[in-house]
Amino acid sequence: MARGETMSQQDEQPPRVVIRDKRRIDPTSGAARVPAEQEPISARPAQGDQPDTAPEQGEQMSEQFSDTPADLADQPVGGVVTDDDATHQLAERTEDLQRVTAEYANYRRRVERDRVLVVDQAAERFAGQLFPIVDDIERARDHGDLTGAFKVVADRVLGLLEGLGVTSFGAPGDPFDPSLHEAVLHDTSPEVSEPTATTVLRPGFRRGDRVLRTAMVGVTDPESPAPVAAEPATADAPADEQPGAGPAVG
Repeated sequence: MARGETMSQQDEQPPRVVIRDKRRIDPTSGAARVPAEQEPISARPAQGDQPDTAPEQGEQMSEQFSDTPADLADQPVGGVVTDDDATHQLAERTEDLQRVTAEYANYRRRVERDRVLVVDQAAERFAGQLFPIVDDIERARDHGDLTGAFKVVADRVLGLLEGLGVTSFGAPGDPFDPSLHEAVLHDTSPEVSEPTATTVLRPGFRRGDRVLRTAMVGVTDPESPAPVAAEPATADAPADEQPGAGPAVG
């Protein structure tokens, strides 16, 4: 009866799970392993000589190294990295760092350039809306109406333009410049030696080197100079080439 119970208990025990380590590289030493089918027959242990602790040792090794990285096979044999490999890797990392640094510097310059451009465009648009008001202020100043509270408002408007870096140009007596002046009147005078803006109908405005509005002026040109007299003939010139000499009669 006891023998039957013992046999039934042995039958109820779960079968032992055997895990064999088939990795081609030893995770401890890093050395390459020889597959069992390629191992010489003389080096293989006999079936009867295998110790009973081999499965347990295989289980321990499997549990201990179950988290081994998948790229362990790509590492050099013995875990040794040569100087050439290290130099090559360092050169690659340095090149990547230099490329990323250059791209970031270009990005910062592009963002700063775009930011400055947006600010300049906004300032120029706002200044352009104030130009008609400035024209009215200048006409009131010419008529002597710029007094009292109106003068205070006018000074504040002109202060806004000054704060934006906008300056006016165009005064009587300035040399005529097509890039700065818009000529609407023309006359001549012997008192000028070159085209001159003698009358300013509307001032111009610029911000730095950029012209926001040209000045509307009247231009005075110099009178046409007298024609140059013909040079007298020299003594060495032939008679037929002198002025007024007719053809020779034979």
